[in-house]
Amino acid sequence: METALEPGLEEATAGTRHVFVVDAAHFVLGAWLGHLWCLARVLLPTPSGRHRFNVLGALHAATHQIVTVTNDPYINGVRVELLDKLARQFANRPITVVLDNARYQRNKYVMAEAERLRITLLWLPSYSPNLNLIERLWKLVKAAGLHGRYYPSFKPFKEAIVTALERTDPTFQQKLHSLLTLKFQLFDTAA
Repeated sequence: METALEPGLEEATAGTRHVFVVDAAHFVLGAWLGHLWCLARVLLPTPSGRHRFNVLGALHAATHQIVTVTNDPYINGVRVELLDKLARQFANRPITVVLDNARYQRNKYVMAEAERLRITLLWLPSYSPNLNLIERLWKLVKAAGLHGRYYPSFKPFKEAIVTALERTDPTFQQKLHSLLTLKFQLFDTAA
């Protein structure tokens, strides 16, 4: 992993390669509670149903630019659409896409499309969410747009997620840049 990821990240910070960390987030309309302690019992309204808003995101490791593809039913079919979008937008330099080992990402169709678009795929080790920068982005999006808020229907819920992803105010950007550091601590495999 060190021998594959670190050189790519160095090239990304030097501006000679684009490195994107890709993952999906599945936001389900429901109660997104924060932490609350109180003496009196508090009942909060929550919407019913299982509406999902899926976001497949690619986070540029060096610039923190976010490229997304979204849909409501399932995320599987849009993986190739995201690769196409990255290849069109960032054709000026070689592209590396870092993915986790999820079965739906490591399939022949995605790998064939990446090869056709000349995108290098790099797989993270199993059970290593700490190496996946975009997981930190999803956590920030949930905190900024969903925790402790009630959305009576799917439309404002979806808009809150999109707004959190598009936020450019200084406070949000400062939090984003402090969370998305490229300093990883790697450990040797235990025997």
